[in-house]
Amino acid sequence: MDRVVDSLVERLLKTGIDGLGKIDSAQEIADAALREEHSPAEAVDAIVKQHTRLAASGGFLTGLGGFVTLAVALPANVIGFYVIATRMVAAMAAARGHDLKEPTVRTAVLLALSGDDATEIVRKAGGGAVAGRATTFALGRLPPEALMAVNKGVAFRIVMKLGQKSLGRLGRLIPLAGGVIGGGVDAYVIRRIAKHARTVLADLPPARAITSG
Repeated sequence: MDRVVDSLVERLLKTGIDGLGKIDSAQEIADAALREEHSPAEAVDAIVKQHTRLAASGGFLTGLGGFVTLAVALPANVIGFYVIATRMVAAMAAARGHDLKEPTVRTAVLLALSGDDATEIVRKAGGGAVAGRATTFALGRLPPEALMAVNKGVAFRIVMKLGQKSLGRLGRLIPLAGGVIGGGVDAYVIRRIAKHARTVLADLPPARAITSG
């Protein structure tokens, strides 16, 4: 299980945020959106729409091929879906001016995938008794090893939820059907993640000021 969790964290961070091969990085996605739109807020909206379309189509997920295969097989389309979701949230953060190289920002991106489990994940990693808006803010007080524990906590919940008998729900926030089957379900799920991400990112320490260029 540890090997699977570690591998999933690596895939989400290195591919979803940093990009790989033909998969553009989240920063590249954000920069392109900022060039096309009039404001960071509009760029974020465009990023969400772009990734909703990607999630609803099968081509991107299929194109990932064997790269998304983990040590213990998880459905490739599910891993691909979370790569898309991670890149979307990271690009949203970059469009808002956050530095994607900062460990706190990278952890906040993954935390956005966890829905209502976020508070419990941060608490177990050493963030103390936090709730609501304080949950994300608490990340700034955590040492690097605790941030990694948060990353693993998010991945562990993804893996465990996929292993449960009912794949109809992935956490209390994110409904999932049959290992992310069907474009309509995928689009719905990623929009819910985007909605939660807006709250998580709003609670990060202030980002640098940016313009659309």
